[in-house]
Amino acid sequence: MPVTAQLGAPQGLELRHLRYFVALADEGNFTQAAGLISIAQPTLSQQIRRLEQIIGTPLLERRRDGLQLTKAGAVLLEASRGVLSLVDQGISLTRQVAGVGRQHLRVVVPPGLPDCLTVPATSMLRSAAEAADVDVTWLERPLDAEFSLIQQRRADAGLGWLTTGPEALPAPLDAMSLGEFEPEVWIPRPHPAARHRIISLPELAGMVVIHGPRRVEPGTYDAWTTVLRAVNPRFEFTDPPFRHSLPVALAFAASSGRPAAVLTGPTVSAGTRPGPIRPQQLPRIDHMVRVGFPDQPLTATATLVWSGDLPRPLQQVLFDTADRVTAGDSEGSAAPVPISA
Repeated sequence: MPVTAQLGAPQGLELRHLRYFVALADEGNFTQAAGLISIAQPTLSQQIRRLEQIIGTPLLERRRDGLQLTKAGAVLLEASRGVLSLVDQGISLTRQVAGVGRQHLRVVVPPGLPDCLTVPATSMLRSAAEAADVDVTWLERPLDAEFSLIQQRRADAGLGWLTTGPEALPAPLDAMSLGEFEPEVWIPRPHPAARHRIISLPELAGMVVIHGPRRVEPGTYDAWTTVLRAVNPRFEFTDPPFRHSLPVALAFAASSGRPAAVLTGPTVSAGTRPGPIRPQQLPRIDHMVRVGFPDQPLTATATLVWSGDLPRPLQQVLFDTADRVTAGDSEGSAAPVPISA
């Protein structure tokens, strides 16, 4: 066989094989993957077996607890994501040049982000995309501290939190800072810190603190745990009884046998002084008081992140969005800060 033939893709390999394989790896289940790509489950199983025959090695181990990629499968998965991403971008650009289509961005907006971040960011991104003749698909999914959905090319960009220095940003990601945010802190009204609406970190670390669960925002959860353990090595967060219900969490904290606080995720711009809360906003919480920290020890950087290998016009849309969000927050003062590694 000629050397050039050996260096090419195996005979019979098609893009659909790679798409089926990526869908199966992402879903971890034949039934769910088949539904996602709108084919019958037996057909998917047959095509995966065919792919393994073409490659010449098993790609998946079928276990009782689900599917597990082999080492070869993990290598093929990463390569497949890259190939499919380049193909999709190439087709999009070709259609745009031919006047029969527009370029496309897939943007992750995790649930639970504060409105003061999500509203301007999504509005300005939509506006910038329209001006550049770019279509946007919104994906409402959790985004971890490693921005894995973007690294794995399952999305092109996303809003998220950076809790460490820019050197922690995985390559080849690029990002722009949209501002610093901190949590709301609620403590029982009888607590001594409630009078001045300021609580120290050691005071908070000595209380039961309702926060989480970790799966919602693992990046900030872990970073803030580290900060609190620096003053109390035995510190652990207590999961809220019901996620997405601040009034219920406050009620549970107020009825705790020990002094208990409630810590939200990044919610307000860093440095915002806690003000009065109208009773109709959060009913039956007059026994809890919102307080702040003196030195902002718990913060997270709101970040617009994207893959550095996106076509330049798409990256420009994202940069323009970050520029406008930051200018809007600071009334036109400073440009957004690049935080690429």
